[in-house]
Amino acid sequence: MLLAERTLDALGDPTRRLIFKRLKGGNKSVEEVARGLSVSRPAVSQHLKVLKTAGLAVVRVEGTRRIYSVDTRGLTALRGWLDGFWDKTLMAFRDAAEKEAARERETR
Repeated sequence: MLLAERTLDALGDPTRRLIFKRLKGGNKSVEEVARGLSVSRPAVSQHLKVLKTAGLAVVRVEGTRRIYSVDTRGLTALRGWLDGFWDKTLMAFRDAAEKEAARERETR
């Protein structure tokens, strides 16, 4: 599976999107990420593991704590994937506009 697809899958879950938004604010421990969420700390850890696999989170160990932060690799891959659609759309639009312009020139 492509990294962009893993990123889309990971962000498809509302809890993971919320956790990812929390990481946007800076480095956080699992406890800090889990604070106020309606899911358990072990569940938050599992969500963080999915985000890590999707290239959206990185972890570093500080003593007994795991500190998570945003990893931009997943976002970069997703943007590239989406840009591929945009490029194809723009090329199709250009081709259609050129055909229309050619038809207009022929009818003059």
